[in-house]
Formats: sequence, structure tokens, C-alpha cells
Amino acid sequence: MTEVNRRAFLAGSAGLAAAAGILASTSAEAGDVSFMNNVPDPLLTGAELPRFKFPLESSPGGRETDGSSAKQASVNELPISKGMTGVTMRLAPGAMREMHWHATAGEWAYVVSGRVRTTVFYPQGRAETNDFDPGDIWYFPRGHGHMLECLGDAPCHFLLIFDNGYQSEFATFSITDWIGHTPRALLAKNFNLPAATFDGFPTREVYFARGEQPPAVPAAPREGVRLPPESHRFRLTSQAPHGVFRGGRFWLVDSHRFPISKTVTGAVFEIDRGAMRELHWHPNADEWQYVLSGWASVTMFGSGGRFRTETLAQGDVAYIPQGYGHSIETVGDTPMRILIGFNTGDYQEIGLSQWMAANPVDVLATNFNRPAATFSRFPTREQVISERE
Repeated sequence: MTEVNRRAFLAGSAGLAAAAGILASTSAEAGDVSFMNNVPDPLLTGAELPRFKFPLESSPGGRETDGSSAKQASVNELPISKGMTGVTMRLAPGAMREMHWHATAGEWAYVVSGRVRTTVFYPQGRAETNDFDPGDIWYFPRGHGHMLECLGDAPCHFLLIFDNGYQSEFATFSITDWIGHTPRALLAKNFNLPAATFDGFPTREVYFARGEQPPAVPAAPREGVRLPPESHRFRLTSQAPHGVFRGGRFWLVDSHRFPISKTVTGAVFEIDRGAMRELHWHPNADEWQYVLSGWASVTMFGSGGRFRTETLAQGDVAYIPQGYGHSIETVGDTPMRILIGFNTGDYQEIGLSQWMAANPVDVLATNFNRPAATFSRFPTREQVISERE
């Protein structure tokens, strides 16, 4: 390389580095999650940990129309939940959550009861229709248009988890809202139809649409069947549990088993009476919890001697920030079932028992100032779910 070329190369490299720095700064200011998690959240820097529980099902507000309803727990309702929004939604027979999309969040869902049909439109003109039973999940990437419809003559109930705590279920991009506020002359030109075609169309967002019960077998799309490369449906709890332990069992799926779900991992834990989800933390994700049945005592450790406990009933939600230690214990006389979501497609956890087991006895003895023999009784592997002998 000549000296002239070398100087040109170095000058170009310096320019690229400066440009990269500007882009990185712009990305961070725009709310890059990996950057934001490195900046202390003012809500979490006080002398005491904030409340991390919200009574979702019993909360006021939301939206209700002819037996269909929706309530949410976003950062507005639960300020600690900056990384995820949760929604509980019920559809009456014949009801539909109208065609819409979310501009700033991917959507993960778990069917609690009833049956649901979805259609989702993938870029490059591909679409998929799926029917869901209780225990099934779906995932729609950010910006993919979709609709949700109750199947059969019984209501359905499902839970939605969005990978953005600032996402509001009541500020979505709905097809009736768009068409209803677009001049008819522009619609006529867009669809190559007479303007009168749009007489009688809704002039504002419908949100919950109502019609006849959908057919048992979905009709083919008007454009024909053109499936996307990855399915949006996964059967979760109808499969064998991911893990079975003394005191309970759990089902878990991340992007390694459900490839399209790149920003959310989901799990269902069944924890027996008197048992607990062991003390642990997640190095790469926040955790959103919803109690499906029973009662739960959830603890959170926030460093500096800060520790808080919340008791959750059925329909309550809790939120644990990334890296904060926590546990979930069944309280009361019945087992507890809980849905958990993480805002990552790559599930990771560190259990306190396994961390201690991964260290030599002399390290533990020095750390805790206890005799080495004390640690011979400690577990030698991860507990996940534990109960007292």
C-alpha cells in the first residue's frame, strides 16, 4: 500500500468510525433496549423497590362492546413495566378483533379458554390462517397485519404480550380507522372502484366487529393460498412439559423451538401447594407474570438490601426487570398456575442453587464465613421448582 493510499484508507476509516458513533448515539436516543438497560431507571433507584403488581382483571377502564372486552397493563398502568405490555381480551361468539397492526411491538398470545381463529399478513404478499385451542400460542412480528376471531358458540379468552411497555392496545392501527378517515376520492383511485362503493363503510374505528359465526373450515384467501416461510402457531401445553420436578412442572418455548418468535419467550408453570419457583434471575430479559389460577407470593431483590414481596391472586400481573433476583411461591390450599413472558427470543436464566453449586466449597466457605461442611447439604444442580423435604 502506498503512503497516499494508506492516508486515504485511514481517513476513510476515521470517517466511518465517526459515522458509526453518530448512528449508535441516534439509536440509543431512539430507545435501543440494550442501551436503555445500561442506564438506571429512576423508578428503580430509590431507597425502596416500587410496587410491581397490577390487578389486571379487576382494574377499571379498558374497552367493552357486546360481550367482548379488553384491558391492558402497559407502562401507564404499571410504571415498572417498560419492556412489555400485557392485555387480557375476551371475544363473544361471532365477534372479531378487527384487522389491525402494531407499528412498534410484536405480539405474543396464549389462549386461556375457548377457540380462536387468526389471519396474519406477512410481507411479500403471504398470509396464514390458523385455529387455536386452549394452551396454544401465536406470535405476530411487529407491523404484520392480523385479525382475531372467536370460533364456535362459546366465548374465548386469551392473553397478549407485547414486547414494548409503551405499546397501547387502544392505539393500534385499525383498518376501519384508516379507511374511515381517507377521502373517498382517494379510496376510489386506490382500489380502482367507484367512490360510491364506500358508502356505508364505518367512519371511525370499529375495534370489535360483530357478525355471523365463522365457518368451521376457514375459506381460502381471495388471492389464493400463499403461506409465509414460518408458521405463527405453536402448540404449547398440549405437548409434554419442558421439565418435571418435585413440586411442579413447566412448559417453555423460545425462538429455538418456535422460530418466528424472535422477541418473546413464553412459559407456563404449574407449582404445587407449598412449592416454589426457585430464587433466580434473567440476565437478558424482563419478566411479565399473569396468575392463571391459585395464589402466588412473588419476591423481588433489587440490591442494596432492597427486597419486596407481592401477593398475586388469579388475574393479577407482576413485572420483574432484567437482572433482578426473584422467586414465585404457591400460597394457599391449592396449586398455582402462572403464565410468564420474557422480552427475548433467547431464554436465559441463572438459578441461585446452580450458581452456588458451580463454585468450590472453599469459595462458599470464605464468602459466607461458614464451615465448609455446611455446604455439603446444598443442592448440586439447578432446582427450577423446589419443595421442602
